[in-house]
Amino acid sequence: TMKKGHYLLVIVCLLGLSSFAFVKHEAKSKAEEEAIKDLILKSYVHGAFNELNAEAMKKGFHEDFAIYSAKGEAISKYPIAAWTDGVAKRKANDYDAKDPKNKWEHKFASVDVTGGAAQVKIELFNQGKQVYTDYLSLLKFDSGWRIVAKVYNQH
Repeated sequence: TMKKGHYLLVIVCLLGLSSFAFVKHEAKSKAEEEAIKDLILKSYVHGAFNELNAEAMKKGFHEDFAIYSAKGEAISKYPIAAWTDGVAKRKANDYDAKDPKNKWEHKFASVDVTGGAAQVKIELFNQGKQVYTDYLSLLKFDSGWRIVAKVYNQH
């Protein structure tokens, strides 16, 4: 019975360690999720939509980022440089922060993080109507998380 007790003690200790590791892992991934959401809010939701802030976009998007969409059987690729230029021009020309057309709401449908890779599904609404469902791919670089690609559905 001494052996049984010893084995039981070892099993209880191992279970305790594995649950501690799980809790620690959960806390780390929650922190990563929050960092990702924060980045997306600053550089995407506000940068590209609500504030038309090209500088904020450049911080959150990798320079090789593109929006990918289907065009027949081909892939259409819209690079970040063209997008930030367009955003800067729109802001310089006729941007009115009070216009309801320029007020975008968002909902994070999912944030999925595995190590240094993440996939975020975000829904964007304008004047109460859902306009886009976006799938943003992110990678964690030495400098932190960056958005590297987007595919989307326009409703």
